[in-house]
Amino acid sequence: MLSYRHGFHAGNHADVLKHATFVFVADYLQQKPSPLLFLDTHAGAGQYDLDAPEARKTGEFQQGISLIYGDRAEAPTLLRHFLGMVGDVNAGGPLDTYPGSPQLAARLRRQQDRVLLHELHSTDYGRLESLASAQEKVHAEKADGLQGLIARVPPPEKRGLILIDPSYEMKTDYAIVTAALARAWKKFPTGVYILWYPVIDRSRVHAMEVALRAARLRSVFRLELCMTGDTAERGMTGSGLFVVNPPYVLPDAAREGLPWLAARLGAEGPWTADWLIPE
Repeated sequence: MLSYRHGFHAGNHADVLKHATFVFVADYLQQKPSPLLFLDTHAGAGQYDLDAPEARKTGEFQQGISLIYGDRAEAPTLLRHFLGMVGDVNAGGPLDTYPGSPQLAARLRRQQDRVLLHELHSTDYGRLESLASAQEKVHAEKADGLQGLIARVPPPEKRGLILIDPSYEMKTDYAIVTAALARAWKKFPTGVYILWYPVIDRSRVHAMEVALRAARLRSVFRLELCMTGDTAERGMTGSGLFVVNPPYVLPDAAREGLPWLAARLGAEGPWTADWLIPE
């Protein structure tokens, strides 16, 4: 299915958690001068106009990035650089534009780094390709990102930060993405992987946890932020990340940053920062 458009959801609470963690992890990896590959399996359009009809229709950014944008100077370590980058994209002025992971990766890229982006939706790919073509060593492919991931690891850089961020339109996506992560990890066990998941039906998240343990992955840290508690009603109550091979500084940063973020977003559900699979 290719009906999902991230423009309707850009800048929501899930994006804030995902992109703040992505930038934090990238910052740590870039402390080493050796080259790094950024690989995004489900890139979307790359950058989003918050005045566009899609964003205004749902208004999800108003319960996400809008609530913390003004606090970027006092944000905890987990969110500080990410919020600074959002400020830079908006030239320090009012919040009009939200940078997706492709724009963040392109801005983080050093001369020795490379960015590889995958997107299948025709409209979003056109926007993504325009963003990529204007920048050096940023390449977009209209291709299945999970297949691209398996084909591209291990990368020639020998170091990689891989973001796996599907739409989960189909119930089978939960099993498909965990299987793809396990295959990629077996080929490239030193890569750093960030797998995002929505909390809609807790049993699906539990199934992902079981699958990751069964695949014998090592060193998997979990961050999760829920706006409400688990419910049988339809809809996403929160989201989380499985981070494979996380920087050693991530657990402490998450345990400091998630309470701050939950308070400012008005989250009524729990937050989690723990080891799914210890080192």
